Amino acid sequence: MKQLFYLLLFILPATALAQQFKDGDIIFQSSPSRQSAAIEEATQSPYSHCGIIFYENNIAYVYEAVQPVGKRRLDDWIESGVNAEFVVKRMKDSSLLTENEIKALRLYASQQFGKNYDGKFNWSDKELYCSELVYKCYWNVLHIKLAAPIPLREFNIDGPIVRKIMKERYGNEIPYDEPMISPDQLVSSPLLITVN
Repeated sequence: MKQLFYLLLFILPATALAQQFKDGDIIFQSSPSRQSAAIEEATQSPYSHCGIIFYENNIAYVYEAVQPVGKRRLDDWIESGVNAEFVVKRMKDSSLLTENEIKALRLYASQQFGKNYDGKFNWSDKELYCSELVYKCYWNVLHIKLAAPIPLREFNIDGPIVRKIMKERYGNEIPYDEPMISPDQLVSSPLLITVN
């Protein structure tokens, strides 16, 4: 189903794509990187990357935290994931996303463009990682708490991939109490429903 939709991205006009998703939808995938493997090991989830869909002139883009924070066309974003597989979630209560709130959400997200990717997953706003961007967009703009950040120590951090990356990035100063938010926490949010 997902791969069929991916093929249709290249066949259907932009207006047909616009009917599939909406501004503010959250999209998830697995990225083919060593860091993604660590995130998936730590969260025991197939999802390691996420972003928010917004339309510009009927073309869908994903606003995301990579290096640097920015946007990519939806079709490019999907193609970059493992097997071009993805899932899209939407607010269960659609009344929470009015036209003005969508504009504010897009504005806030775009104001983060150019910030560095946060490879140490700190909770400050100076740098951002993908699920942090999504979480903070919804929280700071709409006061919607999609999930509750948890300290690093509560993730599955004893796996070999996770341990190796933590050693590389933190040395002996591992921030076990640093609050973090993962793609898995967002994709599992009870406030969201699955679009595809």
